[in-house]
This record gives sequence, structure tokens and C-alpha cells, in this order.
Amino acid sequence: MTSLPYSRRAAGIASAAAPIFRFATQSPLMGQRSKPGVADFLFGDPHEMPVPGYAEALAKWSAPQSKDWFAYKMSEPSAQTIVANTLRETRGLPFEPEDIYLTNGAFAALAVSLSAVVDPADEVIFISPPWFFYEALIVSHNATPVRVKCPPPKFDLDLDAIREAITPHTRAIIVNSPNNPTGRVYPPDTWQALAKILNEASQRNGRAIYLLSDEAYSRIVYDGRSYHSPAAHYANTFLLYTYGKTLLTPGQRIGFIALPPTMLHRKEMQNAILAAQLATGYAFPNALLQHALPDLEKLSIDIEHLQEKRDRLTGALTGMGYELGVPEGTFYLMPRSPLADDWAFTETLAQYDVLAMPGAIVELPGYFRLSLTALKSTKLFLKSKDSLWFKNSACPAPMLRRSSNETPPPFHPRIPVIIHSSCRTAKAPKCGTWMATGISISRPASPSAPPATATPTWCARFNNRPRNSFISRLTSITKNGCNSARN
Repeated sequence: MTSLPYSRRAAGIASAAAPIFRFATQSPLMGQRSKPGVADFLFGDPHEMPVPGYAEALAKWSAPQSKDWFAYKMSEPSAQTIVANTLRETRGLPFEPEDIYLTNGAFAALAVSLSAVVDPADEVIFISPPWFFYEALIVSHNATPVRVKCPPPKFDLDLDAIREAITPHTRAIIVNSPNNPTGRVYPPDTWQALAKILNEASQRNGRAIYLLSDEAYSRIVYDGRSYHSPAAHYANTFLLYTYGKTLLTPGQRIGFIALPPTMLHRKEMQNAILAAQLATGYAFPNALLQHALPDLEKLSIDIEHLQEKRDRLTGALTGMGYELGVPEGTFYLMPRSPLADDWAFTETLAQYDVLAMPGAIVELPGYFRLSLTALKSTKLFLKSKDSLWFKNSACPAPMLRRSSNETPPPFHPRIPVIIHSSCRTAKAPKCGTWMATGISISRPASPSAPPATATPTWCARFNNRPRNSFISRLTSITKNGCNSARN
């Protein structure tokens, strides 16, 4: 038997997180993120300066007010009180400060919660498509991950599938609403039905099944929606939160675990969580972030602006022929890929300086994910109202639009061309011979002659060579060999 230089546990974690590891360490897309002019839709990273007041709050609270200001910290009473008061207002439950456990983000909150309730050989259900690391976290606690899929296009919780997935070994279920990556926000009726399933199964098993409610995006909801937590419906809920999404500061990690006052054996669970925090690498946020929480709690990214970008991007993509649902929360879109191989499609997009995440990374092959936090990139991506398109090479039929008002054929999306404001040049594919077709193309009489018609708006380049054509509106590009183009 060949021994490994690392533990089987580490090997299991690496295997469970293989898709995101592969993407982060091997994908050529990651190397393009620092390239000037790139449209980076990969992750929920900030693309502009922090929200007003954030840096000021850290500067204000960095001035020590006592000799213990930067001493060892667990959960500071002042921070616990701030969180409890906020949850009373937003969740409608009488949370107590002693039931709030400050953590270094929701990642740590999940790890600590699992450590507090899961034993080896226990099963933990998680919902797919999931956040990258749910399965890896479950495996890291020597538990068995059990996947339950939410079918597209609505991505509702499949309550019947959850019921069937529960066994005598089930100890917990992780649910994320608003959901990353789908943007789905689960309504109270869903929570009530899930609570009924979990209560019945807990009674049947003779022990509690805990619901780990990942509420990282609970303050990022659209269209006037109110967020509803399962904690109001199911007593044995761990409410998990991070400020990194609302403040768009993922590198400054502070979050919490909140136990609802209805939780059974709450006092015993308090001790278990504290022990788990200590054993999970001292999973407390730093002193400065806890001191600053009274001010940080009041801040947020511009949700209205995010909704405007959501509407703009979903409208544009739908107009191109892409299939996608309108997210109800979070800052992600999940369009269906025009190619079955979503890795290949995102690598193709990267040739045009558009970086998107393959859906396979979040267990949704055939889709791709876009982050709305890409402020400047979004403007670049949709810069031209006179849109330029590339033909989907996987579709045998030509894709012609005679006018901007013509409805495209069903699910024949076009790969968008990025119009760079610096050179006003459309970037074309690097392979194959392509020809331009459209409703308004004018050509000069000779290479040196000026256009015979109106002043040109865009100059197209094909195979990295300029063509002697000036295009006032190019509505379609089809590959040589397709049916003849008609004006």
C-alpha cells in the first residue's frame, strides 16, 4: 500500500472542491483578470472603491480606547448586542446577545456549525447547484455529503427529493437563500413545508436534524421583496451571515452564527459552538471589525443600482437569445450556455476579453455565471446600442436579424462582441473565415476611396485583419458556407 504525504481527509476535501480548485489554479481565465480593459464577471469582487463610510469607520475605531482594545477577542458584547437588535427588527424573533457568535465570515460560521453538530458517519444534505465549498466543508468533518438537486429553470427547493434524501443518519441540511448561484429567494410557504418535513424526520430519527441557513445575501434582494428566514419556521435553525456581501468587502471577514430563542437545548448548544470556534482555528473576527460594527451595520452597497444592472444585463442577454431566469437576489446571473461544453464557451468568451465562470463549477453544466459587481465591465459589455454579434458555431442555421426589432430564433444565442471604447474596433474570432452580413453595409469603390455612403460608425476586423468595409450597423455575422445572406 502506497502511503500519501497528506491525510485521506485532506485528499477528500481536495476532491470535493476539485472544480473550483481546477478553475482557480489551472484556468487561463484567472491570468487575464489583471489585463487592462477586460470585462471580469468571474467573482463577487469589488470593482470600485469601498462603500462610502467604510474606510472612515475602520479609521475611527482603530484608535484604541483602552489597553485591551486589541487584546484577544471572542464575541465582543457590544457587537453581539448590535447583531441581536438588528435580527429582532429584520427577522421578527427575540434574539438575545448571548445567542450571537461573531465569526470571521460565513465560511467560518458554516465550519463551526458543522463542527458543533456533526459526528463521523453522519449525513449532511446540501442543495445543488451549490456554493463552491459546501461539499468540501462536509467532507472536512468526516461526514457524508448528500446532494439534492433543484431543477432549472425555477430552481425551487425540491421538497419531495429532500424528504427522500433523509435517512436515520441525517444530521443537518444546508440551505442558501437568496441562493448563490441561481438568485432564487425561497418564500415562507417553502420554509413552512420544509420545517414540517424536518420536524417529522427528527421525531422519527429520535434526534434533531439541524438546518444551517446560509443567509449571506439576505440583504441583497430585488423588486421590493422582503427576506424571510427559516428560523421563523423551524426551531433548530442556525442563522449564518457575513457582512462581506452587503459591504462588498470579502477580504475583511466578519459574520456571525445566531441561535433562535426557540432552539431546543439552546444552552448546551452555546457551549458546543464556543468549543467549536476555538478548535476551528480560533474562528473569531479581529478586534477592529468587531469594534467598528456599530458603524458597519448601517452601511450597504447600492442595491437599487445592482437591480438596475441586473435588469440591463438580463434584458440584453434575453434579447440576444440567451435563456436565463431573472434573479430575485444575490449579485449573480446564470444564463444557459449556447454550447453544451460550458468550459469551452467561457474560454471562447475570454478570447474577447469577457471572463465568465463555467456552470460546471457550481454543478450546473451547460450554464455560465456572471457577477453583477463588475460595474465598469458591465458598461463595456453593453456599450454599443448598435449591437454586434457572432454566429453560434454550434448551430447549423444562419442567425440573421434584419432589424433590431426582429425576434431571434428560439435559443440561438449569439456570442457578444465587445466594443472597446479606446479603439472602437470589434474583435472577431481567431479561427475560420467569416463574412459580414447585415442591413446597412457600405463599401468603398477602392481600398483608398472614401465610403460611398454615410460616415462610418464602426470598422470591423476579421481574423485580426481590417476589411475594406465600413459598417454603420452590423446586425449579424455568419460563417462562410451558411445560407446566403440577404439584406
